[in-house]
Amino acid sequence: MQIKSPEFKENARIALKDVNLQKALGNLKAGFPVKRANAVERMPEFEDLRNEARDLKNHILENLDVYLEQFESKVVENGGHVHWARTSDDACKTILDICQQVGAKTVTKGKSMVSEEVNLNEYLEKNGVQPIETDLGEYILQLRNDHPSHIIAPAIHLNLEDVSEAFHEHHHRPKSDDPAVLMQEAREMLRKQFVSADVGITGANFCVAETGSTIIVTNEGNGDLTQTLPKTHIVITSIEKVVPTLEDMTLFQRLLARSATGQEFTVYNTLSTGPRRAEDQDGPENFHVVLVDNGRSEMIGSELQDMLRCIRCSACMNHCPVYGAVGGHSYGWVYPGPMGSVLTPQMIGIENAGLLPNASTFCGKCESVCPVKIPLPKLMRHWRDNEFEKHLSPKAVRWGISGWGFFAKRPALYRWVSRSSAWFMRTMAGKKGRINKLPLAGGWTDWRDMPAPEGKTFMDQWKQGKR
Repeated sequence: MQIKSPEFKENARIALKDVNLQKALGNLKAGFPVKRANAVERMPEFEDLRNEARDLKNHILENLDVYLEQFESKVVENGGHVHWARTSDDACKTILDICQQVGAKTVTKGKSMVSEEVNLNEYLEKNGVQPIETDLGEYILQLRNDHPSHIIAPAIHLNLEDVSEAFHEHHHRPKSDDPAVLMQEAREMLRKQFVSADVGITGANFCVAETGSTIIVTNEGNGDLTQTLPKTHIVITSIEKVVPTLEDMTLFQRLLARSATGQEFTVYNTLSTGPRRAEDQDGPENFHVVLVDNGRSEMIGSELQDMLRCIRCSACMNHCPVYGAVGGHSYGWVYPGPMGSVLTPQMIGIENAGLLPNASTFCGKCESVCPVKIPLPKLMRHWRDNEFEKHLSPKAVRWGISGWGFFAKRPALYRWVSRSSAWFMRTMAGKKGRINKLPLAGGWTDWRDMPAPEGKTFMDQWKQGKR
């Protein structure tokens, strides 16, 4: 996937004017956040589970080497293989080697954001192996030569008519606006791919050190077919996905579905523990796990370590006003929304992704809904500081901060300017109570009105007893 994060501002402008995208994003705002709120309300112990999950994740990260080695030992004991990939290239080469060893020409893939991160599909295609996405959303995107815009609902930026058009073009069947018809059409097209694939590739939501198992949680049966029908099953996942025990895994499962889609549990929760045994009725003959680092080990012990608690539920982006306005493609790389604004600079460099941590209102909603309580605003602030210290911020931003610093060091002058500005903005708003255009605030007023202040500063109102 090409890096387009430096183009975030232009991407956002295009997204805001895209009528079809805005229609699709409207469905997001009316969906996942409401369902999550209802699911949490039905679970009184939800907050206690969040605290427990946060503490457990912290423990895992402090002992990550121990649990990863235990996981590797168990996978090998079960007859599988573990491969360590420090970089994206390492991961792709490892998977290609496995495919070539078994003479694979086609592979079926379950949904995996890590495979997007390492650009696996393009790498396999260049080397004569055809990947077939089997998650419905990913399949639609593959037909359109598109990329995910969301980590659990990859095609959320599309509308029904977009899917119908793609199916009509590639399946050569009449267009339909019936989701059930389109679903059946996809089933028929993918069924033969499941049966004929030489290798199946999936991600993993968690890796269990106690048993050497990996688990995928899905709402479609494609994950099971991808990992049980081919003779070789390859799991590609990142190092922080390991958990100590099966019981620990269930703690995160109780939080994951509720935070992501508002479900009590996902429809399919499938564990893979090594290759097929003699007494098993199905399963792969070969089982491989590729553990990807890609800069994550550098986060251990740093200010960014908390980000490694992420369980990829997407709650942060589902509730983010910026993501909800511009969608995932605006972020220009694999991970969008608040979590992407922290991860992306780590993986592709702050010089390429400096706009992302700045694309936030810092409303704090992302942190308030995160099931493992990642302090996302704090971590985005870390990248803002880093960008400023490296003199990567635009000159206008640096001048603005310097100007603000000048007034902030002179409290009397600062209060006078604040009072004058509040009065001026209130007068400018008039009876409407809002401002259509404001100098130096075009990023806000180009798309919505600025609410007028009271005409008095916060400190003046506080002194007057307003609370």
